[in-house]
Amino acid sequence: MQHSGVKDTQLRENSNQKVHPQPMEEATNQNPEAMEALVSRIFTNISSLKSAYIQLQAAHTPYDPDKIQAADKLVISELKTLSELKHFYREHNPKPVCVSPQDSRLAAEIQEQQSLLKTYEVMVRKFQSEIQNKDSEIIQLEQQIQESIHKRVKLEKNLKLRGLSTNESPGSGSETGLSSPDLSPDMFRSAVEAAYKAIHDFSKPLINMMKVAGWDLDAAANSIEPNIIYAKRAHKKYAFESHICQRMFMGFQDESFSLITKNPPETKESLYQQYLALRETDPLDAVGQSPDSMFGKFCQNKYLLVVHQKMEASFFGSLDQRNYITGGGHPRTAFYQAFLKLAKAIWLLYCLAHSFDPFVKIFQVKRDSEFSEVYMDSVVKFFIVEDGDEKPKVGLMVMPGFWIGGSLIQSQVYLTGVKVVE
Repeated sequence: MQHSGVKDTQLRENSNQKVHPQPMEEATNQNPEAMEALVSRIFTNISSLKSAYIQLQAAHTPYDPDKIQAADKLVISELKTLSELKHFYREHNPKPVCVSPQDSRLAAEIQEQQSLLKTYEVMVRKFQSEIQNKDSEIIQLEQQIQESIHKRVKLEKNLKLRGLSTNESPGSGSETGLSSPDLSPDMFRSAVEAAYKAIHDFSKPLINMMKVAGWDLDAAANSIEPNIIYAKRAHKKYAFESHICQRMFMGFQDESFSLITKNPPETKESLYQQYLALRETDPLDAVGQSPDSMFGKFCQNKYLLVVHQKMEASFFGSLDQRNYITGGGHPRTAFYQAFLKLAKAIWLLYCLAHSFDPFVKIFQVKRDSEFSEVYMDSVVKFFIVEDGDEKPKVGLMVMPGFWIGGSLIQSQVYLTGVKVVE
C-alpha cells in the first residue's frame, strides 16, 4: 500500500511538470513522412550541389569568366539551401535523448555530407581566388595592348612627319585611327578659317606681352602700317594681326615654303600624308620627335620673323630663347608653345594647298586698294559709307585670299576711314 501511495504521488508530480520535447525516435515515429521528405530534400540538394560543382570545374577548361561566375552563384545557392534544411531540422527536432541505430547511420551520413560540403567550400574559395587573379591578368594585358596601340600610332605619325611612310596600305588609316578623307574645297576652307583664328589667338599673348614690357601700343601699331585711320582705338589690334599674317604667309606659294633644304621637293601625296599626321598631333610633340623636319625648320624660321629680337629682349630680359631657337632647338616655354599652335595651322594650310592638282593659289591685297565685295571681306562687319564719300579703301590685310579650282575664298581686310555702326 505504501508503494502504491508513493507511485500515486509521483504521478501527480509528473502531471504538474512542464511537457518536454519527445525523443527523436518518438518524434520520428509520429511523423515519418515528414522525416522522409526532409531526408529526400537533403539528398536532392547534395546532388544539385555536386552538379553545380562539376559545372564550376568545367568552366575553367577553357577559361570562361561568365560561366565561372554563373556556376559560382549556383554553388552558393545550393549551399544556402542546405544550410536552411539544417536549421529547419534543428528547429523541429531537438537533440535526441537516445539514438537508434537507424538514426546513428543517418547522423553519420549527414556528417559525411557536411565534411564533403566543407571540401566544396574550400574549393569554391580557391576558384574565386583564381578568378580574381585571372581578372587582374586580363586587365593588365588590356592596358599593355592599349599602350602598344598608342606607341604604334605615335611611331607612324612620326614616320609620316619625316616623310618615311607615304606609301601605306588602303586600310592603314582605319587601323591607326588616322582617317583619310578625300580632298575637297570645303576641307581647305575649314583650314583657312582655322589659320585665321590661329593668327587672332596668337596676337593676344603677343599684345599682352608688349603691354607688360611697357611698349607704346599706338606707336607700335603705327610703325607696322603708318597713318591708318582707325574707327576705334581697339581696332589697332588688326595691325598686329596683319604683321603676323604678312610674315607667316611669306613664301606660301613656293614648293618648299622658302625653306632651304637639300631634299627634293615634297610630292602631293607626301604633303597630304604630313597633313593627316600633323592635324591630330600636338605641335610640341611633333617638333620634339622631329626637330629637323620641314615643319620643325618652318617653326624656327617663322618665329624669328614674327618676333623681333628687340621685342623678345623686352619680353624675357635676354635673347637666350632666340639663340636656342637659332641653334635648332625648340623651347618648351608657354610663349613658344602658343606660337607653335599658330605655326601648325599655317603649315597644315600649306600642306593642303599643295596637295591639290593644280595647287591652290594665294592672292594678297595691297594697302589703298578699293574695297571689292567679290574679293574681300571686311573684318569690321557694320560700317557706313555716306553718299558723296569715296569708296572704302584697304588699310590692312589680316588674312590673304585663295583661288581653289573655280572657287574663291575672300581675303580678310581692315578698311580705313570708315564709320562704324555702334
